[in-house]
Amino acid sequence: MNSTVDYVSAREAVQIVKSGNRVFLHGSAATPVHLIEALLNRHDELQDVELVSITNLGALDFNKPEYRKSFFFNSLFVSANTRAVANSEAGDYVPVFLSQIPQLFRRSILPIDVALIQVSPPDKHGFCSLGTSVDIAASAADTAKYIIAQVNSNMPRTGGDGFLHVSKINAFVAHEAALPEVDYASSSTDVSARIGYHVASLIEDGATLQMGIGTIPNEVLKNLEHHKDLGIHTEMFSDGIIPLLEKGVITNENKRIIPGASVTSFLIGTRKLYDFVDNNPSILVMDIAFVNDTSVIRRNPKATAINSAIEVDLTGQVCADSIGTYQYSGIGGQMDFMRGASLSEGGKPIIAMPSTTSKGISRIVPFLKEGAGVVTTRGHIHWVVTEYGIVNLFGKNLKQRAKALISIAHPDHRETLEKAMHKRFFNSNI
Repeated sequence: MNSTVDYVSAREAVQIVKSGNRVFLHGSAATPVHLIEALLNRHDELQDVELVSITNLGALDFNKPEYRKSFFFNSLFVSANTRAVANSEAGDYVPVFLSQIPQLFRRSILPIDVALIQVSPPDKHGFCSLGTSVDIAASAADTAKYIIAQVNSNMPRTGGDGFLHVSKINAFVAHEAALPEVDYASSSTDVSARIGYHVASLIEDGATLQMGIGTIPNEVLKNLEHHKDLGIHTEMFSDGIIPLLEKGVITNENKRIIPGASVTSFLIGTRKLYDFVDNNPSILVMDIAFVNDTSVIRRNPKATAINSAIEVDLTGQVCADSIGTYQYSGIGGQMDFMRGASLSEGGKPIIAMPSTTSKGISRIVPFLKEGAGVVTTRGHIHWVVTEYGIVNLFGKNLKQRAKALISIAHPDHRETLEKAMHKRFFNSNI
């Protein structure tokens, strides 16, 4: 570790947190698990500490009964290890576009007392890097009253908005740990492969891509090897993009916003990805307020946004963040990119999903579940893709939409959906 700064233990560093504070937790692959564990270990000493974050990775359990009086988890995007607490009396969820979360910090709507972040070691000029996760972390670090940094040489140094000088950091904790890895290629299925093939057929040469998280975006990327001059302006960047960069499929030459570079706000993948982006000037990891700004997205030609859904009703309403009243994830950046792509010259906003859940329940439904959140409205929906095909709902009336969506539903559910459509639109007694 660099000897120009003084390091303390995690236990000592988190002593600055006081009851009633609001504490930001760096997220995704940059989750500072070592610091968070040290903070959670102080539960007997603290009350009413509010934790705010988007996606967390790592073996963390925020839902232990002994934490209830000490910590309240106010999630800005719910992830696997925060779902239980976010749906309990000890937590909640803030519905917000990812692009606007920095406003919550900068306008003191959710002012940050202490930020727990993970960074690369400082360089010879004294600059650390937020590495894999700049997204909302840049604004949190910029506005926090006090910053504690977990310094880890496994964190890549990334170009963009993530540089932070040591003079801005109040406490340094040296802790070497491998970053969490996610291999989306390992969960490929025949269904995701067919969806990926269909989505890829919609992507034109020269398009600027936004890819969501998961197996389907990875399958889409596998089908783009024969495309030309693609660009990347995306919320999230994973391993599947690397082969297309190496083969010259992605050139970023046609982009109007930062041509020549791939732009993202955070990275999740394997060690190969983290090594690939380390000191790579062609990859820029930037503030989410810029990356997800609809007015920025729309300026790139053929902006193509690929996102998923939990369920879509027969009129085109998209639920992507909850299962009924159960908060599963969050609004995130889906609408930022769906709207931006729809306004782009030649752009395509796409919702891609399996036709059924893992239990065989149809994702195309007559009505969204009671309490379900609408993330993408029926006024914003355009392309919908399942393993059974592609439909475009833009410009279609309600009856036409229902028929189109039924055509790409799982065959086992089409008869039920047709009956629901007929009852709603042709046998209504209202």
